[in-house]
Amino acid sequence: MNSVKIKGVSIQWLGNSGFLLEGDGKKIYIDPYQIGEGPAFDDRADILLITHEHFDHCSPEDIRKVRRSDTTTLIPESCSLEFRGDARRVEEGDILADGLEIKGIRIEVVPAYNINKPYHPRGLGVGYIVELGGLRIFHAGDSDFIPEMDTISADVALLPIGGTYTMDEEEAASAAAVISPGFVIPMHYGSEGIDGDPERFKALVHSKNPDIKVVILDS
Repeated sequence: MNSVKIKGVSIQWLGNSGFLLEGDGKKIYIDPYQIGEGPAFDDRADILLITHEHFDHCSPEDIRKVRRSDTTTLIPESCSLEFRGDARRVEEGDILADGLEIKGIRIEVVPAYNINKPYHPRGLGVGYIVELGGLRIFHAGDSDFIPEMDTISADVALLPIGGTYTMDEEEAASAAAVISPGFVIPMHYGSEGIDGDPERFKALVHSKNPDIKVVILDS
């Protein structure tokens, strides 16, 4: 399966770090990349969230597939891609719209960076917490297990496990244990140069906190 429904909110993994969240009558895309064609992806995002400017997260081709004229697009300050229409540049620590909501959805912008790797220095990208259908859904972006995750409160955590550019399975399991969500979904693995073993991740999470449900999705 490539999607799961949690308390009425549909979470679909699009591959890599791409997700489609659906709930409260809204469709929220995060980092769409190499997604399909056809009606399922035709200009239907209410909100589009980009974590950083790397090609597999900020893909103009895929953005064109899901974006429409009234889509609210959020991009990091460092992102060089120019968007048409309503786009807002954000940085970590933002609670958007001065603590209010965007199209009825509350979104927080949180840190995402590497600690011992050169690929994602602090300030390059961000993660997001989306409040949808009564759930707090945390998308970690391309991040290591960073100290700020100790302050993250989420019902669902979307965590990279591929290593090389992000956390590996062990580090991501430690992050899951600290965040302690009800559900965790691994991402950013299974593509060229990014291995990651979701079953190993699942076992490691359960060794640290057996109460966390690990949902492994197919892209």
